[in-house]
Amino acid sequence: MSRITTAQLGSDGPAVGVQGLGCMGMSWAYGPTDTDEARATLDRALDLGITLYDTADAYGAGENERFLSSFVKVHRDEIVLATKFALATDPADPTRRIINNDPDYIRSSIDGSLQRLGVDTIDLYYMHRRALDIPIEETVGVMSELVRAGKVKHLGLSEVTGSELRAAHAVHPIAAVQSEWSLFSRDIEQGVVPAAADLGVALVAYSPLGRGFLTGSFVSADKELSADDFRRQQPRFTGDNAAANASLLEPVRSVAAAHDATLGQVALAWVHQQSRIHGLPVVPIPGTRKRTRVEENAAATRIVLTDDELARLNRIADQVTGERYTDMRFTSAGRE
Repeated sequence: MSRITTAQLGSDGPAVGVQGLGCMGMSWAYGPTDTDEARATLDRALDLGITLYDTADAYGAGENERFLSSFVKVHRDEIVLATKFALATDPADPTRRIINNDPDYIRSSIDGSLQRLGVDTIDLYYMHRRALDIPIEETVGVMSELVRAGKVKHLGLSEVTGSELRAAHAVHPIAAVQSEWSLFSRDIEQGVVPAAADLGVALVAYSPLGRGFLTGSFVSADKELSADDFRRQQPRFTGDNAAANASLLEPVRSVAAAHDATLGQVALAWVHQQSRIHGLPVVPIPGTRKRTRVEENAAATRIVLTDDELARLNRIADQVTGERYTDMRFTSAGRE
């Protein structure tokens, strides 16, 4: 299989494979992991031209960064390393999220990430979530200090609104904004995507496979997934919502059959084609722990959907029931 093509993150940002790799599930959130297979998956992804590796200090309280460190050490000059600050889980209540944008916290967070990853510089450093009591200009101002100190090369934001992105970009160039974008989640097209296109900011799409739901790998999170699986906390994957949403996959199956592709490949192809439709670089970061899946995902970059197929798939999002999270205040959709 040949290597995938590339895209640029921001006007002055790095070139990366047009598809990245979300590493969270390799050590956290989605139940038990075969660490040897996950490590082999990192190597296989790089073979395929996938060069953007995405993690965060919140994933397993730093465990995911530590997991990646051995891979990063071997391939540091070949990859673009992205991590994040600002989000933590309350140890007493795993369903409760703690968001912190305090300046001193940011400065300590970058040092912690650098140490766990075993590097001197982070290529792309994201604000994972916004604390609503602190102006975003102040947060980005502190982040820009990290660039000047040589600890960070480029800045990113996650789950910000279009107006927040514009305000942040006026303080310091933003290379990428990361938001959920998939056949099931299209709210960012109202404000975030147009702002990113105007500013020359890349859109890094997380959960482009609807956390696996769009692949048909499960229907009901509360019945099929392990007790420690994060998806059991997400309303659209449980109870009556899950059953209703599973019925929406029929157009995906039909399009997949026409292309001799999997459901997941069609879902990813749809995200990739949003780059042409909206006029900005779009780099989805599907997560997987298996080499076969990363090969399947990379192959989706070569699928071209017809206008008729896109129109059929576009109808799905308006029919989805259930929110992405139980608390939407800390998503761009909750503030637009």
